[in-house]
Amino acid sequence: MSTWILLRGLTRDSRHWGDFPAALGGALPDADVVALDLPGNGRLNGMASPSRVGEMTDYCRAELLARGIRPPYHLLAMSLGAMVVVDWAAKYPAEVNAGVLINTSVRPFSPFFHRLRPENYPALLGLALRGGHAPDWEARILRLTSNCVDDPAAILETWIRYRREHPVSRRNVLRQLLAAARYRAPADRPSPRLLILGSAGDALVNPRCSRRLALRWRTAYAEHPAAGHDIPLDDRDWVIREVLLWLQTE
Repeated sequence: MSTWILLRGLTRDSRHWGDFPAALGGALPDADVVALDLPGNGRLNGMASPSRVGEMTDYCRAELLARGIRPPYHLLAMSLGAMVVVDWAAKYPAEVNAGVLINTSVRPFSPFFHRLRPENYPALLGLALRGGHAPDWEARILRLTSNCVDDPAAILETWIRYRREHPVSRRNVLRQLLAAARYRAPADRPSPRLLILGSAGDALVNPRCSRRLALRWRTAYAEHPAAGHDIPLDDRDWVIREVLLWLQTE
């Protein structure tokens, strides 16, 4: 039995995985798949988001232990969540069997204008500073993160509902942006096995970030030719297929 912990990115929560956790569990029949919310998001929207990635790591570790879910874990995460995985694997390697990092970007390997494309600064700062009408903001996020989802109207409707049920405060958006901006990954690759997944079509983060990290750390790497930042949304089966292929190399 293996335990897979799933973490999402900026302002997203466990519901935004959609049917990915069930599909991953179906492909790994001996796996227990657990999707966590980061503080400030989803069911935890009443909490203050930590302003440092390390504090997010500490929360996730404590939450799993409180649920009776013991390490070691397989960790799979996107973007800000993937920074948590890097921090976790570096600080507590005995707790991490392996990690999958999807479209993440970290200092010192990539400059700030690759880690977040400059054309997206106004949209994200607007979300953090002004908030906004749920349909408008979720439509913007969908455009920034997805290129080829089958039914965008249905996804948008679902995301609007999520936002209305568990809105993320402007303060927490700013704190999450701060945590992502200030996090600095170790120069040397953490000892657990890592797979890095990127997408050539990522409109939010330059795909050079994933490529460069994989090159510097000499990790396994696969790149989707067309998906957006949210590869599990755009092509769930591709992500699972790459994970299975990677696991077979153990």
